[in-house]
Amino acid sequence: MKIDSHQHFWEYNPKRHEWIDESMKRIRRNFLPADLKPLLEDAKLDGCVAVQADESLRETDFLLDLAAQNPWIKGVVGWADLGSDNLSEILEKYSEYNYLKGFREILQGKDPAYMLREEFIRGLKSLHKAGYTYDILVFPHHLKAVLELVKKCPEQPMVIDHLAKPYIKKGEWKDWEKELKPIAERENIHCKISGMVTEADWQTWTADQIKPYMEIALELFGPERCMYGSDWPVCLVAGEYEKIIDLVRDFIASLSPSEQAQLMGETATQFYNLY
Repeated sequence: MKIDSHQHFWEYNPKRHEWIDESMKRIRRNFLPADLKPLLEDAKLDGCVAVQADESLRETDFLLDLAAQNPWIKGVVGWADLGSDNLSEILEKYSEYNYLKGFREILQGKDPAYMLREEFIRGLKSLHKAGYTYDILVFPHHLKAVLELVKKCPEQPMVIDHLAKPYIKKGEWKDWEKELKPIAERENIHCKISGMVTEADWQTWTADQIKPYMEIALELFGPERCMYGSDWPVCLVAGEYEKIIDLVRDFIASLSPSEQAQLMGETATQFYNLY
């Protein structure tokens, strides 16, 4: 299958989505399946993975409801507090939902030490026992902690969202690559080729500015552990859906057909068990 491994839906609420500031006013509205479906069809994709944007169980329920109504939403990455004392009860509640493939927390807004807490690691190991994946949303300064986390959870399938948000706008990459490399050496860790344009200058970014970061990610993880994601509708502050997917497709044009197929869907299908 050809899959967009990372996108969001929401019914816009100024309080719940306060992170959408004035500079992002274009996405201060509802974004629902009816808005995305024609974009996926135009891009000749078979489906997508809907990822949480709000830290609440209500968000997980919302995305699961949308997936139940729209079979082309192949999987959901929901939210749960991994440090919660009743995590096992939460996972039991959701065990009947086949669309639920994994979980994510907004780690980028937290201190790096947050993910190394005993209760967080215990929760992550509970996800593994229940068969769920974990999406890692961080900035480069979190990567040292991420390495420690993956060492403590060596069997947990995890994927780094948005290449760990390198500082593309500043043109910085050396420290980011250095920190990412030992993480990529662990076979259970994958990487999403996503969210890049919003880390560049929204108005003036070019493919040449972003290409070096994609090259590093592809070299470190290989197409068998890289997956395309649009980060729609967040990406709209810097470019239309067509422009985002063309950026990636143009970049991988020199790869073999089988490698292109991996990056554009097969890796995501296997990682999230979307069969």
